[in-house]
Amino acid sequence: MSYIVAIKTAVFAFPILAFLFTIPFILNQYHKYGAIHYFRVLIIYSFILYLITAYFLVILPLPSFEEVANMTGPTTQLIPFAFVGDIIKSAGEITDFNTFINFFKSSSVYVALFNIVLTVPFGMYLRYHFKCSLKKTFFLSFLLSLFFELTQLSGLYFIYPRAYRLFDVDDLILNTLGGVLGYFLLGLFKGILPSRDKIDEESLIKGTKVSGLRRITLFFLDIFLYLILVILVGIFVKNYPFIIAAVIYYVIIPTIWKGKTIGSKFLNVKITYDRFNFIKNILRLVFLYLYYFQVPILLFVFAMSIVNHLNLSNYLTIFVYLGVFLFICFFYLINVILILKNRTIFYDKLFKTKYESTILMPNSKESEKAEDSEKEN
Repeated sequence: MSYIVAIKTAVFAFPILAFLFTIPFILNQYHKYGAIHYFRVLIIYSFILYLITAYFLVILPLPSFEEVANMTGPTTQLIPFAFVGDIIKSAGEITDFNTFINFFKSSSVYVALFNIVLTVPFGMYLRYHFKCSLKKTFFLSFLLSLFFELTQLSGLYFIYPRAYRLFDVDDLILNTLGGVLGYFLLGLFKGILPSRDKIDEESLIKGTKVSGLRRITLFFLDIFLYLILVILVGIFVKNYPFIIAAVIYYVIIPTIWKGKTIGSKFLNVKITYDRFNFIKNILRLVFLYLYYFQVPILLFVFAMSIVNHLNLSNYLTIFVYLGVFLFICFFYLINVILILKNRTIFYDKLFKTKYESTILMPNSKESEKAEDSEKEN
């Protein structure tokens, strides 16, 4: 029953942790490949779910503080292969026919098998996605098991007054064995699953084009980095830090880097214009500022003037503001949908803006030159 509780808890916790991981994952994929491969998403998020489940299986169910405070038993078991003796004792006499039945009914057998099975997926993930060698898989499986055991020994990082589960050296042995076993079991599926190199190659091919999600990611990453720059500029300059930071981030840096901001350089994207790059870049920035930041404010100011002019009741006032808010959300949601569908937004048509990917294919001449220059450096 405790296993079911742990698995249910992991399933409920997974969406929250997956959401926190999503933004770093997206940024990493666009930085390395310029695209997000659906199969890599499946692998990574299933790996996260597996780790969460394994962790909860180790720590749950949590006892009360009173229960732990009253515990007097040992907190460590440091004799290697003690589980073998426990299995033999629970199975009974070897000559007895019931020995085999007792063997499979023994809780010691279940615990040993559980500790092996617990880390089998870990070894499979390490070999398949992270391309770890057998030696590295052995070492990382041992470290994962050690993390689990120290979590138990520390009383869940000293939240409890003492350990509520046993630090068992046999668990270290069996967990490590499970990781190594998973490494070898993965060999049975290597012919069925696409290789990691194949996934990387397909991602790079997709990354040569700038997707809608990549454009949206770039938009928000640039805003985030710009706001950081505003804070830094504000430390040294008291007047107009927003304008100064905007000129530095959106004008000076793209001019030096030929159409790339810090965010677009990280995401391997370059914004180009057919001609008059410098002037069109400034005009486009002013237009985007007015379109995305000033228009919503003006709409609310307009709604406020209507409310004050007509002297509406509190109920109708809330209704008007809510209507304006929903209209703004719907209006910009249409923009997001169009971008996700890789449509060209009207202001990009107006300024003849193009989004170019700077991702280089592994076999391209540009990539070979880049690799040569890196080796020289």
